Amino acid sequence: MSRKKVISLPSLIFLSTAAGIAFLYFVPIQWSPAPGKKQWQTRVVIPQDTNTAAYDGSSGAERMVYEDTMNAKVAMNDGESIVAVLTQDMDGDMVDDQILAYRNLLEMDSPIFITYIIFDDAMGGYRRIWSAPTAVTRPGTASVYTQDIIGDRGFCILVSGMNNAGEHTLTVFRKLPQEEEPGGTIFAKIADLRIDGSIQVQEVERTKAYQMGLAKGQDFTIVAYGRDVGSTNILDQMEFIYAYNNLNGLYEQTRVTRIPGSQIEQRRVRELLSGSREDFEKYITGLWYYVSPQGTLDNRQYIYFDPPNREIIFYGEEIQQVFSWQNSSATRHGLYVASQNISVTTFRRFLDIELESLDSIRVKVFEDVRLKIYVTDPWDGSYRKAVLSDIAAETGQKTTASPYIDASYDGSIGRLVFSADGNYELYSAGSFAGNTAGIPQTRGKYAFFMLDNRELLELRPRNSDGRSYETYLVERTGKMDSDTITLLRIRLGTRGVQELHEAAITLMRLPR
Repeated sequence: MSRKKVISLPSLIFLSTAAGIAFLYFVPIQWSPAPGKKQWQTRVVIPQDTNTAAYDGSSGAERMVYEDTMNAKVAMNDGESIVAVLTQDMDGDMVDDQILAYRNLLEMDSPIFITYIIFDDAMGGYRRIWSAPTAVTRPGTASVYTQDIIGDRGFCILVSGMNNAGEHTLTVFRKLPQEEEPGGTIFAKIADLRIDGSIQVQEVERTKAYQMGLAKGQDFTIVAYGRDVGSTNILDQMEFIYAYNNLNGLYEQTRVTRIPGSQIEQRRVRELLSGSREDFEKYITGLWYYVSPQGTLDNRQYIYFDPPNREIIFYGEEIQQVFSWQNSSATRHGLYVASQNISVTTFRRFLDIELESLDSIRVKVFEDVRLKIYVTDPWDGSYRKAVLSDIAAETGQKTTASPYIDASYDGSIGRLVFSADGNYELYSAGSFAGNTAGIPQTRGKYAFFMLDNRELLELRPRNSDGRSYETYLVERTGKMDSDTITLLRIRLGTRGVQELHEAAITLMRLPR
């Protein structure tokens, strides 16, 4: 008599689970979301022109982000070249929409156009539903973002940049409510400004009722600064205030104010402002300290312009931010610069630099308002060229550091040669044969500076293979031109000076 084998329920479950695991291991399934279902995400604008088209990021992940941000969701027409891409959920339907800025290469003086792209459920894909030209013509200066500047809880598309006449421009399109769309018009142009100065949106704090969606908010004004053509002083300016008119749906000029500039030698100013972009870049090269509203220098906040190496350094609140200098354009009063953070490539910063006097500049900074990465210092304001005697007089600090020196030192790391133009060279030990120097191991920029009455040295190597900069605490034996200095490697952060507990470097000054 044969006996039947009985498999218990726990054993059956165990065998089924083991078979399922084995199947998933040997036959992996490629999961993908359902068509048309995309998670909400926000991407940022990356302008592109002949100088910035080639991506030079070092990280594979950064390259993927860069390529993703520049992908249009529709095919472009012949001759259309993408300048900027803004991808985000504009209407709250959990599906990405897209705003493209592009130019027509077939037209010599083509303006930058804006087109609005949405996902069409009926056709199962993306399509253009609206396009319009803007006042911007220089692709490298274009900045595109959305903002509720009217306070009606809708959104506006703001396109700022420069035109071929060297003027700042701002074009604003308002997204119309569906019931207000006459003849299929999606957006209405509410501002189109051009001026030989600067333009910015002046934001105000809105009420909690607006933040909670219970009431409208106050509209933002637009402020433009241009030259006073009726004055013989080149630095005299006019301030124009534009406010939103609810009756006709347009921004209109409401106030004009004359702002007198510094009375300084006009011939030198004309030479500087009527020269080339390179001339003004050469003028601003170096260290500039912030001037407080009280007129005192603040050496805890500065901007270092380095056009030869295409770099800008912002330092404030003991945090240093380094931006690559993407491109610049000459303006009536100075220079307009587009820059990109070297660590976070999606963080861009635009600077409008104006001549204030022969030793001071006025800086207006426009950041990517859609991507709040840093809680930054108020960079807008006046800056004075770093002069050691002025810094000592304003701060009352013991002046033991000059930004640049002309001297050579020898030590365990080799021979360190400082030049008066702010460059340094580091030669490896034993690379000098007689009076003939070998090839420098490292070249770069340097600066001595004071922080909380402590002298610091910053070295910024060129082609540093991933090393952005090195900061050292400096100890001298005696006066400024002492024979011996000791360097201790540190890091500057939110907690101030942090020692890295590396071996100190002793350098002996060499005779001339």
